[in-house]
Amino acid sequence: MSSSPLSKKRRLSGTETKTGSHCSSSNSVRTDLSHTPVNGMAKNGNDAEMDEGLYSRQLYVLGHAAMKRMQNSSVLISGMRGLGVEIAKNVILGGVRSVTVHDQGVAEWRDLSSQFYLREDDLGKNRAEVSQPRLAELNSYVPVTAHTEELVEDFLTQFHVVVLTNSTLDEQQHLGEICHNKGIKLVIADTRGLFGQLFCDFGEEMIVFDTNGEQPISAMISMITKDNSGVVTCLDEARHGFESGDFVTFTEVQGMTELNGCKPMEIKVLGPYTFSICDTNGFTDYVRGGIVSQVKMPKKIAFKSVSSSMMEPEFLITDFAKFERPGQLHVSFQAIHAFQKKHNHLPAPWSRADGEELLTLAKEVNSAQTGSAKVEELDESLIKQFSFVAAGDLAPVNAFIGGLAAQEVMKACSGKFMPIMQWLYFDALECLGEGEGEQPTLTEEECAPRSCRYDGQIAVFGSKLQDLLGKQRYFLVGAGAIGCELLKNFAMIGLACGEGEVIVTDMDTIEKSNLNRQFLFRPSDVTKMKSDTAAAAVKQMNPSIRITGHQNRVGPDTERVYDDDFFESLDGVANALDNVDARMYMDRRCVYYRKPLLESGTLGTKGNVQVVIPFITESYSSSQDPPEKSIPICTLKNFPNAIEHTLQWARDEFEGLFKQPAENAMQYLSDPKFMERTLKLPGAQPVEVLEAVYKSLVTDCPHSWVECVTWARTHWQCQYSNNIRQLLHNFPPDQLTSSGAPFWSGPKRCPHPLDFSTSNELHMDYVMAGANLYAQSYGLPGSTDRAALVKILQEIKVPTFIPRSGVKIHVSDQDLQNSNSNVDDSRLEELKIQLPSSETSQFKLNAIEFEKDDDSNFHMDFIVAASNLRAENYDIPPADRHKSKLIAGKIIPAIATTTSAVVGLVCLELIKIVQGHKKLETFKNGFMNLALPFFAFSEPIAAPRHKYYEIDWSLWDRFEVTGVPPNGEEMTLRQFLDYFKNEHKLEITMLSQGVSMLYSFFMPAAKLKERLDLPMTEIVTKVSKKKLGKHVKALVFELCCNDLSDEDVEVPYVRYTMR
Repeated sequence: MSSSPLSKKRRLSGTETKTGSHCSSSNSVRTDLSHTPVNGMAKNGNDAEMDEGLYSRQLYVLGHAAMKRMQNSSVLISGMRGLGVEIAKNVILGGVRSVTVHDQGVAEWRDLSSQFYLREDDLGKNRAEVSQPRLAELNSYVPVTAHTEELVEDFLTQFHVVVLTNSTLDEQQHLGEICHNKGIKLVIADTRGLFGQLFCDFGEEMIVFDTNGEQPISAMISMITKDNSGVVTCLDEARHGFESGDFVTFTEVQGMTELNGCKPMEIKVLGPYTFSICDTNGFTDYVRGGIVSQVKMPKKIAFKSVSSSMMEPEFLITDFAKFERPGQLHVSFQAIHAFQKKHNHLPAPWSRADGEELLTLAKEVNSAQTGSAKVEELDESLIKQFSFVAAGDLAPVNAFIGGLAAQEVMKACSGKFMPIMQWLYFDALECLGEGEGEQPTLTEEECAPRSCRYDGQIAVFGSKLQDLLGKQRYFLVGAGAIGCELLKNFAMIGLACGEGEVIVTDMDTIEKSNLNRQFLFRPSDVTKMKSDTAAAAVKQMNPSIRITGHQNRVGPDTERVYDDDFFESLDGVANALDNVDARMYMDRRCVYYRKPLLESGTLGTKGNVQVVIPFITESYSSSQDPPEKSIPICTLKNFPNAIEHTLQWARDEFEGLFKQPAENAMQYLSDPKFMERTLKLPGAQPVEVLEAVYKSLVTDCPHSWVECVTWARTHWQCQYSNNIRQLLHNFPPDQLTSSGAPFWSGPKRCPHPLDFSTSNELHMDYVMAGANLYAQSYGLPGSTDRAALVKILQEIKVPTFIPRSGVKIHVSDQDLQNSNSNVDDSRLEELKIQLPSSETSQFKLNAIEFEKDDDSNFHMDFIVAASNLRAENYDIPPADRHKSKLIAGKIIPAIATTTSAVVGLVCLELIKIVQGHKKLETFKNGFMNLALPFFAFSEPIAAPRHKYYEIDWSLWDRFEVTGVPPNGEEMTLRQFLDYFKNEHKLEITMLSQGVSMLYSFFMPAAKLKERLDLPMTEIVTKVSKKKLGKHVKALVFELCCNDLSDEDVEVPYVRYTMR
C-alpha cells in the first residue's frame, strides 16, 4: 500500500506542450558552491553520493540530472505557519542542498489548525526555531537551519530559491525586486481560509530541459519520400504519438542513411502514422527500416518581476468552471493586503462590516489598476465571502497550495517540468453551506477565536462543524504515501478527536524507499509496521486524535473482522491503496453498506481525486481504464524489438527458473492431489509440468556450487547462442516471406548468437547471479568470488550445438494458437514411473519470490544481465540497472509534492461530506499534472438511473428481503420466488449468489423439485460447498427477471437478511 497509482481517468495531458530546464542564470551561480562536487549531496556539511535507495521512487519522476541540480540548490522558506511548513516538508523530502526556515513570529492558537510541527506547549515560541529540529528529521542529507532576523539583501544572495509565505505585499514587492535583479528564483505562496495564491518568478532566462517529464517516444518507419518536405510513414502497428513542433532524430535507416544520427529536426504531424521533415530531395533513396526517436529540446522562458507581473498578470486556470475568478481574486488578495496594512489585522471571521470595508478597498484597488489586471465588474458576493473566511487557516488548502509551491521550488532548482506562468489562484468555496445564493447562516460569535487548536478552522466553518468532525468514525485503508498525508490532515482538522475513531489498516512494513515521501516514518522505523508507526506519529501532532492501527489486508479473507457491525458503525471510508483490485473491493463494500468513499491516486506528477457519495454519484467501479496492452508471446519468445520486451522476457525467465519449478516440485512432494490436478490440465501442459518436476528433482538437481555454475553456464549457452542459432537456421538472415518481402524487417530484428567469454563482465554477471539463485533454490551455499568462478568456468566443457531440421518456431500468436501441440502419452507414462516417490524424498526446494529493492539478493543482477544479453542478441540498446528496475519491477514513480496536493483536495471533499452536502454540483473530482502544469475539476458523474415498471433505481438501491420472519421459520426457495411474483410482479428466471447458481428456469426438474422446499441458506451452503460464517448477517442475491409482459428487465440486487 506504499504508493498509489493513478488508477483511472488519466485525462491529464490536456494542454501538453513540449520543451526542457536549467537551474540558474549566470549571475545566480554562487561562489559558495566551489567546495561541492557536481553530484555532491551535503550530508550535514559532508559531501556524499546520491542515496538511490532513499530517492528511488522520486528518481523515476525527476531523473538523475535534475536530482543532481537540486542537490546543489539552497532554499530559503519564509513563514513557518501551516503553508510554510508544508512547503518546507516537501522540499526537504525532495533532497535539495540545504533549507533555511525563516520566521519572526511566535506560535499562536490559530497556527495549530494546520502547522503540524507545532505543539500546544510551543505557544509563544518562535515558529521557525520550534519547527527546525522536527523538519531536520525528515531527511538526514538536507541540513535545516532557522533564521529569525529580518530578511535583507546580503542574506538573500546565498540562496538559489526564495519562498515567501505569510508576507506583506510590500515585502513581496521589495524582496521580489532584489531576487529578480540578482537572478534568485522566487516563489510567493499564500492561503486565506478557502482561497490560495501562488506566484513564480524564475528570472528572465530560465531554461527548461524537459517540459512534461514523459518518456521520449520512438516509432518504426515503413517509408520516407523524397520531397521538399519529406514524408515519413510509420508502421501501422500503433499511432506514432508525435506532435507538430517535436524534434526527432533517426537510426538504422537503410538507403536514406543521411538521416542516421542527424541533428534533431522539427517535424509537422500530417496524420496518426505520418509526419513531414526537412527537404529530402538531395538524399539517397530510402530502402527499408529505421527508427525515429523524439529528442527533448531545452526551452528558454522569461518571467516578469512580481511588481510588473501584478499589473499585467498571466493566469494559470485551475478550474475552467471558474474562468473569471483569477482576475477577481488577483484584486481581492491586494485588497486583503491593504486591509491588513490599514488595521494591522485581517477582517474578523464572518464580520459583515469588515466584508463591506474589504469590498470598498477592492473597488479602490481595481480603479487604480492601469494594465490588464483591471476587471470590468467586481464580484461583490465573492469578495465578501473572501473577507468572511480570510482569517481562517485550513490544513487541506495549505496541503494543496503547499504541494504545488514545493513542486515549483523543485522546477526552479532543476529545470525539470514547466513552471507556473506566473499566477495561480484557487478556491474551495463549495465547502461552505449549500444555500442557493443566500448567505450561509454563520455568525461572528460562532466563528470567533476560542483559544483552541482549531481556531483557524472555526474561523471558516464555525464550531458546530468542529463537533461533527470530532464524532466521525472513519476507516483508512493504507498507510503509505497517501495514507500518511491523510492522517496528518485528519489530525489537523480534528477528525475523530472527540468521541469518534480512525481505524487505519496496512499489512506492510516500512522500507527505506518509503522514507522519501511517507513523511511520518523515520530511518529508525524501517521494518516496523506502517499502520502502528503512522498512528503513533499523528498522535504526536494532535494528542486528541483517537486512532487504532490494524495489520489486515482488506478482502474476502478479513470479512470476519470488517463485518456488518464494523461497516455499519462507520461514517465513511478513505482509500490510500496502490492497486485497482483492492480499490474495486472497497468500492463494492461502500456501495453495499452505503458509505461515502474518498478515492485518490498518484503517478509521478499526475494525481486524481474521486468522491463517491451514496445515492448521488456513480461508484469507483462504474468506469474503468482499458486493460494495459500485453506483449504478444511470440514477440517475447523470438522477435523482441524493444528493451521492454527483453526485460519482460528476463522476468519470465526468473519465474520459470527460480520460482515455478520449486513450487511445482514441492507441491508434488507434499500435496497428494497434485498429480490428479496436473493430469487434468489442457494440451501439453501435463507433460511440461511433470518434465519440469523431473528435472528439478532428478536430472538438474545440483549437489555443489560447481554444479550450480555448470547449470548457469549451460543455460547461458542455450539461451544466447543455441536458441538463436536454431532460430536463424529456421529463418536465415536473407529469408523472404511468401510475398517476396524480407522476413527480418519492420518489427522483426534479425538476431546474432553470442560467444561466451570470462573476460566479458556481463557474461560473468549472468553466471554469478544465475548460479547463486540456483544454489539458493536448493539450499546450497553460494559464492561471490569472481576469480574462483573464472577457474570453474574454464574447466566446464560445453557440448557443441548443431541446429536441427524440423523444429517448429511460431511466427505469430495466431500461429501458436492454431498449432495443437500433440500430447506425448508415452512420455507422460514414463514420467509417472521415473519421478521419485513423494514419501521417500527428503527434498526441500525454495521458491524464490522476486524482490527488486534488495541489492544483495542477485535478483536484479540476474534480470539486468539476462535482459541486456538478449538485447545484445537483437541489437537493441541496453538499459542500465535503474531503468531495468523501473520496468521489470513495475515501479510506480512517486513524489511527495503530488501526494500532498492530492490529499489536500481529498480532505476538502471530506469536509463537504461531514457537513452533509447533498448536491452533486458542490462536490469536485480533480485531475492534475504538476509537470505541465495542468488542473481540471469536474462535478462527479451522477449514479446512472434504471427503470422497471415505473420504479426508478440506481446502483445504490436494492430489494430488502427478511429471510427469517419473527416466527423463526426461514424462507424456502418456493416462497422466495412467490414473494417476488406477488410483491413486485417479477418472475425470477435466474437467481445466483456470488458464483453459485441457485435457481434457473432451465434447471432439470428433479434438481428443481429437490431445491424448491429447502431454506435459502441451505441451498447456498449446498451449492457453494462452503459454510456461512457466524459474522454473516445477510446475503447478496443477483436476479434475472421477466415482467408481466414476459420482457427481460434489469433490477437491483437483493439483500437477504437472515440474522
